[in-house]
Amino acid sequence: MERNGKMGKILITASHYHELCADARELLESRGHELMINESALPYYTFQQLAEVVGNIDAAVVGLDEWTEEVFRMAPRLKVIAKFGVGTDNIDCDTAKEYGIKVINAPGQNSNAVAELTVGFMIQLLRNILPLYEGIRQGQWVRYIGGELKGKTVGLFGFGAVAKLVAKKLSSFETEVIACDLHPDSEYAKKYNVGLVSAEEVVERSDILSVHLPATSATYHLVDKAMISKMKRGACMINCARGAVVDTEALTEALKSGYLAGAALDAFETEPLPADSLLLTCDNVICTPHTGAETYEAYRNVSLCTAQGILDVLEGREPLYWVNRTGGTI
Repeated sequence: MERNGKMGKILITASHYHELCADARELLESRGHELMINESALPYYTFQQLAEVVGNIDAAVVGLDEWTEEVFRMAPRLKVIAKFGVGTDNIDCDTAKEYGIKVINAPGQNSNAVAELTVGFMIQLLRNILPLYEGIRQGQWVRYIGGELKGKTVGLFGFGAVAKLVAKKLSSFETEVIACDLHPDSEYAKKYNVGLVSAEEVVERSDILSVHLPATSATYHLVDKAMISKMKRGACMINCARGAVVDTEALTEALKSGYLAGAALDAFETEPLPADSLLLTCDNVICTPHTGAETYEAYRNVSLCTAQGILDVLEGREPLYWVNRTGGTI
């Protein structure tokens, strides 16, 4: 995309791009593009920060910032927004299409990282590893009788790329895995001995319920007080997907009452999670700062995928992972 002898300007609000995305950076710069890279450790720009720069950009690789019509109106040259990851709930995809802006993402590129964290959460919840370590640091030697993944029923609420990798990894643990999805991959499920059942059965039968759903109007607070009440008493919940899917107040109540034995969360309705969140007063919860995709391998994979998508659009080709091709979000 050449204008007056110069190629496009690309804004990158995703974090750690300088140090972790060298190959993608070199690819974009080798095609003559000028990069405006986020220097903060936070993976987003505020509205004010966006307002100061979007007027002169042709493309953006974005983290968790909000891309709304108000932003699009200030960005007359913007042709493509690439989400540095999968979930595009922070981008108004329908309105972007109206403005002629393609929204793309990088499905599957960070799935293994998130899947590994999910399985790690399962082991932590069953064995209480972190509190035991903290106890030793405080001079204690109190052991904990926990549980094993072997023989447990793990329910995957959603059976997309991350959930399928979780199922694959759990196949070595002699765990019963069940899953639900609107469009389940039955062949993959059969290969890894995953039982495809209804959403109700996943909720009711699981010893560990792992949420793997996108944030949409249909999934907002889908895991609410009513649904949690149908879970097994003493079950655990994991959410490495999107915070808005789970009603935080209902989950906090279930954890404090002891109805649920524990929860491990990497995504929250409000991020950063407020320091005064009642969730943090629960002794049986683990919270991490949306770090599921934070691996060297995932950064390289996602950055190269989004860079190629940006180049495809700016050079007149159809991008592979075009989210708002027909409107809506996926």
